[in-house]
Amino acid sequence: MAADFLMHEKIWFDKFKYDDAEKRYYEQMNGPVASPSCQQENGASTILRDIARARENIQKSLAGSASTTSSAGPAGDQNELVTRIANLEVENQNLHSVVADLQLAISKLETRLNTLEKCSTSHHPSATPPTQHVTPMKKVESPAAPSKKVELPSAPPAKKVGPSEADDEDEDDDIDLFGSGDEEEDQEAAKVREERLRQYAEKKSKKPGLIAKSSILLDVKPWDDETDMAKMEDCVRSIQMDGLVWGASKLVPVGYGIKKLQIQCVVEDDKVGTDILEEEITKFEDYVQSVDIAAFNKI
Repeated sequence: MAADFLMHEKIWFDKFKYDDAEKRYYEQMNGPVASPSCQQENGASTILRDIARARENIQKSLAGSASTTSSAGPAGDQNELVTRIANLEVENQNLHSVVADLQLAISKLETRLNTLEKCSTSHHPSATPPTQHVTPMKKVESPAAPSKKVELPSAPPAKKVGPSEADDEDEDDDIDLFGSGDEEEDQEAAKVREERLRQYAEKKSKKPGLIAKSSILLDVKPWDDETDMAKMEDCVRSIQMDGLVWGASKLVPVGYGIKKLQIQCVVEDDKVGTDILEEEITKFEDYVQSVDIAAFNKI
């Protein structure tokens, strides 16, 4: 019964045999398997070979770069220096030409200034040139043409000056042309000036000056709500002064049935002041408790 049961089970009892046979087959194909120590030596040798090869490559590259720089460096630097020197020479020539032009312009300006200074210093009103006596040229007479005399207009005879006339001229020279006449003119001008100043002062005195005025808004407060506001306003308006003009008024409620009188007036600042107004209004003690200035504006 057990043998029949095992016949139907799928179990590989000879697997180790097949593993050994496979191992031997691969050993014959690849050679014998090296030991771990041999494997380490082979790995170290390969690393050393790689390092040596890398060093050789580095040395070769360094030698090649040095050769290229040694062959191309000095020539390139020399060419660059030559070009820079040529550019500097060109710039130097340009600067020399510019400096020469500037020097020429400055010299021209200096000469021009010198000539102008000489002209300004030597410029004086030229005196009238003396009269020159022109003698008429003698005309050469031809044998064919008749002779003609050319007569020039004769100058008027010089007037003889007698001793009396010479004395008169000396007296005229001694006369002061700018003395007494100027004094008389100055006196007349001073009189005219005084007359004009007097007329201006009279005109200014007749002209009315600007009167400074102010608009004042007063708050007149009564004692209580039983105060007769109409009577209080009549009392306030009964105040009459020179320079005082009463304006509009109204009653403004304050609270608890009490109203205040707000009245406006225009006053002349030189004649009526706020202190006088407050003093005159507070004289009506039966109606007025206090007076305040609500607004004050200059007109």
